[in-house]
Amino acid sequence: MSVEQPVNTPVQGDALLSVAQNALDDLKAVEPVVLDVRSLSSVMDYLIVASGNSSRHVKSLADNVLMKAKEQGVRPLGVEGERAGEWVLVDFGDVVVHVMQPAARSFYDLERLWSVQAEQPQES
Repeated sequence: MSVEQPVNTPVQGDALLSVAQNALDDLKAVEPVVLDVRSLSSVMDYLIVASGNSSRHVKSLADNVLMKAKEQGVRPLGVEGERAGEWVLVDFGDVVVHVMQPAARSFYDLERLWSVQAEQPQES
């Protein structure tokens, strides 16, 4: 007679958001911002934007997010920009993490881009 082992379900949504936030906090990410984009996007729930002080710091922050997510059974859908370390994107589906050097973060201004709300029609 065999005993079935319970299957560990990977974290998602809010739990995955907490894992990513804690991973960034562990390595002192600069000005991490969480944007709830559920009303703006059908492909993700949360967007995290954070900065690192150097390319090495940016890479370390992204690597820590990946490691902590893996410990929870979560694998990314994709990772971009690891080699250069100017802007690393880690896509988990529900949660997308952008770790950038300050110049790139200022230039692309993702917080402003994703904070734009749909314009309300004006009454006549």
